[in-house]
Amino acid sequence: MELRHLQHFVAVAEDQHFTRAAERLMVSQSGLSASIRALERELQAPLFVRTTRRVTLTEAGRALLGEAERILAQVRSAHEAVAAVQGVLRGTLSLGAEQCIAGVCVAQLLAAFRRLHPDVEIRLRQAGSGALAEEVAAGRLDLAFAVRMQPDNDQLRTVSLAGEPMTVLCHPAHRLAAGGPVTPEEVCGESFVDFHPDWGPRRITDAAFAAAGVERTVALEVNDVHSLLELVQEGLGIAVVPRHFSLKPEASALTSHALKGTGEMSYETVAMLPPPDATSPAARALMALVATETGGLAPPPEGPQHS
Repeated sequence: MELRHLQHFVAVAEDQHFTRAAERLMVSQSGLSASIRALERELQAPLFVRTTRRVTLTEAGRALLGEAERILAQVRSAHEAVAAVQGVLRGTLSLGAEQCIAGVCVAQLLAAFRRLHPDVEIRLRQAGSGALAEEVAAGRLDLAFAVRMQPDNDQLRTVSLAGEPMTVLCHPAHRLAAGGPVTPEEVCGESFVDFHPDWGPRRITDAAFAAAGVERTVALEVNDVHSLLELVQEGLGIAVVPRHFSLKPEASALTSHALKGTGEMSYETVAMLPPPDATSPAARALMALVATETGGLAPPPEGPQHS
């Protein structure tokens, strides 16, 4: 099995099209098809279902994809490690981040990284924490800044960045505005504005309300912080968000109360990384910069606070 066969296979799986994959790889379509057939012969299994419009992975193809991505990521790391030993950090830093993550300013961090390592190409992908965890584990991303979703495992480890409680945001004329800390039971029946279920804050809120045995209705689902704050400002619903969202200028006219009665539930942001032996030199350099700019590892997440 040759590395180019795996590279060709992953490209076709990503594009779901032989012609587009061949153009991206700058190889002939006949050469790409021959490479895939050679891989299928060696594995004694079809990897794609081919149609006139697109190709899709077979069960064998899906099983191979994750392993192929990890192998190619390790090969890239090996090349970059040799370059790093020679005193030059080069290659690509593929970074993922959820919106408005606490504990690190992604734009400022990447600007500082580029000044230190101008030969490294930076690629940034913004997505929900669940998708980012999968991409780091699969080797498609070098690391990601996201919300802690699960305990560490063989394919994914985390470094804590920051922690804070969740708060309830509402319009100043809302019935909750004049009160104090809010429990899940007290907002039962309210209409909520919230993020897509893959976002970290949404998962934390869903878990908190489920643990309290309280159902809630997310009537307005968004994929960006600005829209969420704007909808709450218009009185179209309330929102449960990490505390630092309430400090944004766009939230200055809103009322914020601590969410209590959720046990130890808190919003913890982390850097998600592959195992140490699979972590690229560029990712290690970025994490060293994070430690320098934050004064070391972040303190443990804060427990629930009561206003």
